[in-house]
Amino acid sequence: MVINTNTSALNAATQLDMNSANLSTSLAALSSGSKITSPSIDPAGLAVSMQMSAQVARTGAAQDNVNNAISFNQTQDGYLQQVNTALSRMSELAVQAQDVTKTTSDRQLYQQEYTTLGSYVDNVKTQSFNGVSLFNGATLNVTTDGQGGTFANVGVNLGSTTYSTATGDSVSSISGAQKAVKDTVAAIQQLASDRASIGANEETLGFYNAQLSSLSNNLQAATSQITDVDVATESTNYAKQNILVQSSTAMLAQANAMPQSLLRLLS
Repeated sequence: MVINTNTSALNAATQLDMNSANLSTSLAALSSGSKITSPSIDPAGLAVSMQMSAQVARTGAAQDNVNNAISFNQTQDGYLQQVNTALSRMSELAVQAQDVTKTTSDRQLYQQEYTTLGSYVDNVKTQSFNGVSLFNGATLNVTTDGQGGTFANVGVNLGSTTYSTATGDSVSSISGAQKAVKDTVAAIQQLASDRASIGANEETLGFYNAQLSSLSNNLQAATSQITDVDVATESTNYAKQNILVQSSTAMLAQANAMPQSLLRLLS
């Protein structure tokens, strides 16, 4: 046994440092809720989790875009329901104006209401959603995923000739009323087609929304498997490391005391 170099104490000190580092790592994991409290713990896992977290953020942004597009379409359809009511009434007035028992003055009353309803339809085409025109007929490319994929949201054009012709008709004469019937029927048919397009847009966007929701949930679950600490397992590991630290400390004290026994040989 030598005095200058206490190999047992050095080994015990090294083991104590290792156990203390492991205990600190376990304590950090339990206090933060994350298994990766330092890049050195799991470099590959950290890289993968960062990429997944970024994809989750992009997916959330795409889902916001899709939900806003759905709201856009729902707003369009809300207006078109009222336009349908207006056009239906206009076609009714056009038929009533053809009544041979009605006088010119009577038809003027029908014309007044017809014009008012036509003005309402013409006004709807100028409406917007957050500054974006609802009825200019433009197709909007809605971002549907985190990689920039898009869906062509088909637009509705209330300024088309079909609508403007019907709203510009006059029912103040029988011949004018006959033309107005044909034009309003054509406008209602066009409106039915436009509402069907909006319905298809909403349906498809709903599928994208469900798809993005599922993707986001699964990405977050996968990220959790990499980064989130299992409290039960880590608590057990913490207890183990705590015991090892105490044991290493006790053994280091014993190793440091060993040279003292050599003094008895000198006495």
